[in-house]
Amino acid sequence: MKRLPLSLLLLLFFVYLGWSVSVRQAALFAVGIGMGAALSGARFGFTTGWRLLIEQRDPSGVAGQLVLLALASTFSLILLGQYSELTAALGPPGFSLLIGAFVFGLTMQLADGCGSGTLYKAGLGVPLNMGILPLFALGSFLGSVQVGDWLKLGQLEPLGLVTEFGTAQALFITLAGIALLGLAARLWVGPGRIWFERKWLLGAVALAVLAALNLLIAGQPWGVVYGFGLWAAKLAHAAGLFDPTSNAFWSQAGHTQRLNEMILMDITSITNIGILGGALWVSARVGSDSQALTATQWCIGLLAGFLMGYSSRLAFGCNIGAMLSGISTGSVHGWIWVPLAFAGTLIGVRMRRYYKL
Repeated sequence: MKRLPLSLLLLLFFVYLGWSVSVRQAALFAVGIGMGAALSGARFGFTTGWRLLIEQRDPSGVAGQLVLLALASTFSLILLGQYSELTAALGPPGFSLLIGAFVFGLTMQLADGCGSGTLYKAGLGVPLNMGILPLFALGSFLGSVQVGDWLKLGQLEPLGLVTEFGTAQALFITLAGIALLGLAARLWVGPGRIWFERKWLLGAVALAVLAALNLLIAGQPWGVVYGFGLWAAKLAHAAGLFDPTSNAFWSQAGHTQRLNEMILMDITSITNIGILGGALWVSARVGSDSQALTATQWCIGLLAGFLMGYSSRLAFGCNIGAMLSGISTGSVHGWIWVPLAFAGTLIGVRMRRYYKL
């Protein structure tokens, strides 16, 4: 589709949301469009950044992610300290987090995209990611149905740095942790490397500002995975295949309310739709960069997408919900997620190379 008619469609949908749903949802849709444009325009891929670090000793992608984490943490923690009504992306440390983060890190390399990567690449028209998106949603839904059983294996109460130490100390601890991640990357790649590239830095700044806007407007941090699971849950419920009242996750008041409301009322869903729109808007100018895959590669990618959705629910988020939003709002579970996901991605990169994905 050409950019002009697409822009008009996005504008009309924005107006419809503001008129018929709420001004907040319209604003979040606009934020989502910005996120999609920033992700796809800069090709800001969390999966790609980790793979470049591992395979090529290229730290530019990870450096961009560290800048994003530092900026988003500064904005978000200050906002959380100023406005008590805002909530952090807290998740319970436990067995499900350990397994979920590791499996997610592995499978995102085989699927060539994390939650946000799958979303914006689907918007760019990449066939594999378009195929993965519904399977990611199905996996996320099944993970939410079973997460209660996983949590019974052992969990701790969610721990937030702002609550424990206050805003200033939480920010200091977070920035120190990000600096340590940068030092670890420096030791990994060695000297003489180019650390900063313009596209990664521009993407990092844009996404940090948009994540802060999302927190202010929505009252909660940026997330991706929940929207996917909600879409599949609504379809299963409408088809009479799922009874939410008997499920530990979906019988909770907040989740039941979202299940019964129209999809445009859900915060995560509306930003996800915006990301798709923003990526589609970028693709109208630059096109997509997909490659032909064999039947085996397709099967591996689609299976990885399903497992990625399932594991992201166990880990209470993906690179966005657990790593970016978790760390930037002071959640300890985000710091646990990172090394487990990176350990999984070390294996995923080897498997990706073996299957020539």
